[in-house]
Amino acid sequence: MSEKLERLSREIEKTEAKLRRAQHEEKILEHQIKQLTRKERTHRLCTRGAMLESYFPHPEAVTDEQVSQILRVLFHQEAARQLMESILAKNPQRE
Repeated sequence: MSEKLERLSREIEKTEAKLRRAQHEEKILEHQIKQLTRKERTHRLCTRGAMLESYFPHPEAVTDEQVSQILRVLFHQEAARQLMESILAKNPQRE
């Protein structure tokens, strides 16, 4: 009987060790997902920021507040709103 208990105890220890390894692997994978998502967002922000700056003759002379004001005015125009709605309606990744 004690032999059977020892065998079951070892089996429990092995299973618990597998569980700990799996939980550790899960944490590693979650961290990798966060890193990739962050890198993807950073790349998108840099790319789109560069696109925006390409429309300014001297981007270094424009403040962040001025850019915000320009975008606010542009995006509140009816034509811009309609274009944005049209583009977003066609976008399959819309959330």
